[in-house]
Amino acid sequence: MKKLILSLAVITSSLAFAQTTTTTSTSSMSTSPVRFGIKAGMNVSSLSSDGTLDDQGSKIGFNAGLFANIPIAESFSIQPEVLYSQYGDKYDDTNIAGNRISYARHLDYIAVPVMFQYNFVPNFYVEAGPEFGFLVSAKNKLKNESDNDVINESGDYKDNLNGFNVGIGLGAGYYFTDNIGITARYVAGVTDIAKDRPESSDAIRNNVFQVGLAYKF
Repeated sequence: MKKLILSLAVITSSLAFAQTTTTTSTSSMSTSPVRFGIKAGMNVSSLSSDGTLDDQGSKIGFNAGLFANIPIAESFSIQPEVLYSQYGDKYDDTNIAGNRISYARHLDYIAVPVMFQYNFVPNFYVEAGPEFGFLVSAKNKLKNESDNDVINESGDYKDNLNGFNVGIGLGAGYYFTDNIGITARYVAGVTDIAKDRPESSDAIRNNVFQVGLAYKF
């Protein structure tokens, strides 16, 4: 909770500062105002372990939230975001009756990416930076996909997992207009999702590929 409060305080301070900040380059460059926006898109998430470095199975989810784009130089900007983002993984198997059974882990986070962006041209950028996540929900679901019947669903067990997640994001985006753009980003987890990992076992980390739309006001 202290980490969450501290992070939100930093974000709030940054956004408050950004509201009164404009970036002016040397000589003839015009000022570039800070811009705010909203974004939403699809997540394709998985979990990976140190032992095999293999994805354990992917799950479809979504992300949605707010961002501020803060120019710091002619072609560079910083973009902090606050997103609700669905992570986890999913396995599919077929039982002896021929029914397709799925087992999904739903790990939902409040994610706070801080992306450093470089514009090759005004409408196209690449980005990289850290993402900090705060776990808000963790549930498992066993489902018979053949008849769309939920066999079993666990309660929320987020207290058994590490509540703080760190990842490294790499991505790109293109704005068709001054307001509307498409985004793509891959976030590789750095921290173990387990709270108390036995020394002999491998760490398990979140990974996600995201695509979506962004709108700047």
